[in-house]
Amino acid sequence: MSTLPTALVTGAGSGIGQACATALLREGWQVVFVGRRAAALQAAIAAAESQAGTGGRAIALPCDVADEAAVAALFDTVQQRCGRLDLLFNNAGIFVPGRTPDELPAAAWRQSVDVNLNGAFFCLSHAFRLMRAQQPQGGRIINNGSISAHAPRPGSIAYTATKHAITGLTRAAALDGRAFDIAVGQIDIGNVASDMTTAMAQGVPQADGSLRPEARMAMAAVVDTFMAMARLPLSANVLFMTVMATRMPFVGRG
Repeated sequence: MSTLPTALVTGAGSGIGQACATALLREGWQVVFVGRRAAALQAAIAAAESQAGTGGRAIALPCDVADEAAVAALFDTVQQRCGRLDLLFNNAGIFVPGRTPDELPAAAWRQSVDVNLNGAFFCLSHAFRLMRAQQPQGGRIINNGSISAHAPRPGSIAYTATKHAITGLTRAAALDGRAFDIAVGQIDIGNVASDMTTAMAQGVPQADGSLRPEARMAMAAVVDTFMAMARLPLSANVLFMTVMATRMPFVGRG
């Protein structure tokens, strides 16, 4: 059993989750990579280990965070294999195809809630259980909110509603965690360059009905922001942090 601090990152097979999990490995953490696809997790770990020489400190544990029983088993495994949990990055999420409310199928709504909200709660709940019982007590939980936790894009009612709910989850959990040295915060990210945001460079719908390209920021900016939150002692907490492409059309009218 490792004596290193242990982090668990959901959605770690690609994008923001993979980048942040890799950064934690580089800083000496033992990191549990969690996602639905085992092959993607193994590929992410192989890439991280080839870059940073971190062999043996990464663990791949496939899990569907929308399945509460699977999440319970995941955290039981983490406790057995790692001994404790010091950091949870609640990052997994989905964005269903854009629709107006009348056109959004109920199944798509439920899928968004199951993954983006229920999955985040299940992971946070089980992380609380471990962090509250372990000695020394405590740990840090960082929820991935989104710019959509502040303002919607056209046709994003399911994603926006769940991300607004994540803000409530963060606030309530931060309050409940005080007595147990569990620090809960949220990172809200806007327009990071990744495979998922390639379309932004071509043009995305705006509030005025137009279609325009939007600026994106490098993944390194997100990783640096996340790591600044992760490095804090448990006596300090960033409750909310927004990191965004400077020129994205978020602040202001339209």
